[in-house]
Amino acid sequence: MSSKKTQTEHDRQDQIIAEARRSRELREKAYREQALKIYPWICARCGREFTGKKLRELTVHHKDHDHDNNPPDGSNWELLCLYCHDNEHQKYLDEESFGKTAPGGVKETPATHRPFATLGDLLKDKKT
Repeated sequence: MSSKKTQTEHDRQDQIIAEARRSRELREKAYREQALKIYPWICARCGREFTGKKLRELTVHHKDHDHDNNPPDGSNWELLCLYCHDNEHQKYLDEESFGKTAPGGVKETPATHRPFATLGDLLKDKKT
């Protein structure tokens, strides 16, 4: 009798998991189709263009990493190719795990050099 109960529990768990996967796939399909209508079919990182069969390699990236945050204007999305999307998530995971450190554990400092700081002055001198 307990094996029947266990089998029923497993069937119920399988059913819940399958339903959750179907729901996720439908949600992903809906926002992907929306994003493809809104944005040009170009990777926002590397600039590769996608058409035809290659369009499947273009993915929707959630800027805030919340896959449930899907505003109709697409402000939380950007289209990335598979490679750039994986790279973006890896950077996010690395930052979450290690903080803002460079490879080798060296703490990164923000850039202080301003290469164009005096450009305005140089251009003014050139006009006169």
